[in-house]
Parts: sequence; C-alpha cells; structure tokens
Amino acid sequence: MSDHHAPEQVILHITTAAAWTDALATGRYDADSLATEGFIHCSVPAQLDWVLDRHFKERSGLIVLHIDVAKIPAEIRYENLEGGTQLFPHVYGPIPCAAVVNVMPLLG
Repeated sequence: MSDHHAPEQVILHITTAAAWTDALATGRYDADSLATEGFIHCSVPAQLDWVLDRHFKERSGLIVLHIDVAKIPAEIRYENLEGGTQLFPHVYGPIPCAAVVNVMPLLG
C-alpha cells in the first residue's frame, strides 16, 4: 500500500435498519452506492463522527455495521475521491452478512 494508513481489522458502514433487514434476507449487503458508484462507502472507527456530521446530520433511524475486513471477499481500497486528505475504506463488492460482527443503533 502506498499510503501510511494501517489497514483496520474492523470498518464501519452507516445504513438504515430496513436496509440491514433486507440484507439479512439475502445473506449479503448491497448499498445503493454499489450500483451507482461501484463501491460501498465505509469508514474506520476514528472517522465515524466526521462522517455522521457531514453526511447524516438530519437523518434518524440509522445503524452502524461493524464489518470484519478479513471476511470480505471483495477488494477494499483506502482512498479519497473527493480531494481531501482522509482515506476511507471503499468495498468494491457486496458485503456478506457473515462479515458483520456487530450492529449498533445510532442514538439521536
């Protein structure tokens, strides 16, 4: 890897409870961005508050999926496609439900 970011063992993805329920029915999680952008947006734990503040400020009923990167068969790239300095994990394929090790409701 060319950057100085140590890969995390667990990455996070913010979604709705309804989307996670749908994923459980199929055994895999496909975010809308997988179809529109080619990957699923994730973050490392230290980035969660920033992502929530920037992208989910007015939303409620959200959950955070804690995902074990070792259980994801798809490629994970740490990149920033918006020109910033933070690198975010992007999953280039569906996430198996078995890779999700914790589901945490967001309060607020």
